Amino acid sequence: MFSVCLCARFQEAPKTSHLEEVKRIFRYIKGTSHLGLWYPKGTGVVTIVYADFDHAGDYVDRKSTSGVCTFSRCCLISWFSKKQTALAISTTETKYVSARKACQQALWIKQALVDYDINLDDIPVLCDNKGAIDLSKNPVLHSRTKHIEIRHHFLRDNVQKGNISIEKVSFEDNIADILTKPLKRESFNLLRLGLGLMEPNA
Repeated sequence: MFSVCLCARFQEAPKTSHLEEVKRIFRYIKGTSHLGLWYPKGTGVVTIVYADFDHAGDYVDRKSTSGVCTFSRCCLISWFSKKQTALAISTTETKYVSARKACQQALWIKQALVDYDINLDDIPVLCDNKGAIDLSKNPVLHSRTKHIEIRHHFLRDNVQKGNISIEKVSFEDNIADILTKPLKRESFNLLRLGLGLMEPNA
């Protein structure tokens, strides 16, 4: 998904290098078409959201990419990878914006489940940046955060209301990494397994 989104940014004026990358994507798809998401039967709905970012990862405009994965129990139910609309000055700000998007996704899932008479009290949003976690829990504005747009403080409001909680996850275990960064084969395969992609007979 990360590679597809990256190539899509060059549709207007593609170069030969972009064509080569698209061919690599097709080779990957052909080689993994036997994999699928597994959704086992069971009761209970525990929702967890992973959020990640790639700080200034776009070499053209230096904007960051946000990635969010939503799981219900062990099953991946929603995901997206999107370039942020504004430049972020720090990694904390970038992660804070990504966590805000994860918060929106969590609240949407929470509201959708109400239609099925399933009420979730607190949805954990897992993120690997301590600065963003502290910022979401601290209601005091200071000079390091005054430039962050008001709409991003939506995250802080929902943490204070108890709609979501923000928790630390190690960067090795942050499944949303697969949506925001190019990874080495070992890390990629491990996170792909974390998404629940597996062979039907496994």
